Amino acid sequence: MIRIVIAEDQQLLLGAFGSLLNLEDDMEVVGKASNGEEAVALVEKLQPDVCIMDIEMPGKSGLEAAEQLKGKNCKLIILTTFARSGYFQRALKAGVNGYLLKDSPSEELASSIRSVMAGKRIYAPELIEDAYGEGNPLTDREKEVLELVADGKNTKEIADKLSLKTGTVRNYISTILDKLEVKNRIEAITQSKEKGWFK
Repeated sequence: MIRIVIAEDQQLLLGAFGSLLNLEDDMEVVGKASNGEEAVALVEKLQPDVCIMDIEMPGKSGLEAAEQLKGKNCKLIILTTFARSGYFQRALKAGVNGYLLKDSPSEELASSIRSVMAGKRIYAPELIEDAYGEGNPLTDREKEVLELVADGKNTKEIADKLSLKTGTVRNYISTILDKLEVKNRIEAITQSKEKGWFK
């Protein structure tokens, strides 16, 4: 019997996934969580074979939970609506065994779980195309500057925090805008969020 924990913040979906998987002869949903914190706690307590997680959940996201559970004796499958290459890259780094989209047919979920249990890795095909299509063009320092901009810090605050001159920070910001081909800071932040490039 494959023992499964599901983490999903939408109660209706959580119930639906649980019911669907419990209909399978070889599967049993042993725990349900509505955020990443609960998912980590349930995996540690129940030691399931598989944990299926949404990404965007309150508190700890599915990706943060996956990063925390890396190396545990539990297969991790991300099940999300977001086909974002940045999320996918992070999930791969966290060592997830599967990354599926919620608009996949329901029978695909059960067969993917069996494949993952057999040692395979299952990723939505459209993500694999994206992943090799574009990565984040920013350097680590530029990412750091943009994340501080996203946190609402002004040029002087960023300069102080990173021990840089304000002119240097301004140069970084104009380089970021050029690289991302956007007009202003807000567009840069929006694009980075949409591509899942923020931590």
